[in-house]
Amino acid sequence: MPRVLVIGSSNTDLVIRTNKLPSPGETVIGGTFFTAAGGKGANQAVAAARAGAQVTFIARTGCDDFGAQALSAFQRERIDTRWIVSDPDLPSGIAFILVDDRGENSIVVASGANAALSPDQIRDRAYEDAEICLLQLETPLETAVHAASLSTKNETRVVLNPAPAADLPAEIWPHLFLITPNQTETEHLTGIPPNSPQNIAKAADKLLEKGAQNAIITLGAQGAFLATPDHALHIPAFKATPIDTTGAGDAFNGALSSALSENYSLETAIRFACAAGALTVGKAGAQPAIPTRDQIDALLANPP
Repeated sequence: MPRVLVIGSSNTDLVIRTNKLPSPGETVIGGTFFTAAGGKGANQAVAAARAGAQVTFIARTGCDDFGAQALSAFQRERIDTRWIVSDPDLPSGIAFILVDDRGENSIVVASGANAALSPDQIRDRAYEDAEICLLQLETPLETAVHAASLSTKNETRVVLNPAPAADLPAEIWPHLFLITPNQTETEHLTGIPPNSPQNIAKAADKLLEKGAQNAIITLGAQGAFLATPDHALHIPAFKATPIDTTGAGDAFNGALSSALSENYSLETAIRFACAAGALTVGKAGAQPAIPTRDQIDALLANPP
């Protein structure tokens, strides 16, 4: 079975649904409250596992109930948890999420133990048989740089989802097989707002100029734009009625990495990932909404 190594954050999401997101200084009365497993790293690990990959997850949680619950959940997903460390001094990560009637969200994260995921926790042995190493930026940037370097050493292709937006050091770019920013992250990295087909293409070219081998700019309901050294292509999204967009990008990246680990072409992998994203926005929560391989295949076979 193809293997994906995911290195990143694990959070517990505390979610409130509300008619509208509050403006600064405003208090609004919300509706339903629920908790769900989350964190970009954890979401993407679960997404890759449900999409069919054998997943190893490297993360750091607290020695608390949230951490214990997260570990049990990963094990139920058949994720290899040998490299997850329980920090004796820091709490597990928490995310407070507000979701409005349109499915849009506003998120604040208390990183907790995620902020202590250090380079020395990433070992060569974790890369054994890994086809893809999937990274994000909710853990220290120096750890992502180290992990990318080790990936090259171990002949593992790196997929970087540069979220949340951050300045990337020059040394990480040559290690990136693929970078997958959304529109906000794209503008942060390139200075080009991807608000037109021309600007999207220019921004994607800029990402390649910085050193990434390939780039995918995710465009939400508009799909995704792929740029390689040889060609560029817009791939449309599947039709979906959004209930909650939380985790859609993570579902995309996890499914994408799973497909790439099976040696799908970039175009086919993106379509597979777009299907996972569309299915995710139709349900509430992050990990609870992430689809299975059978559900993704069903949508690909019978698109709306």
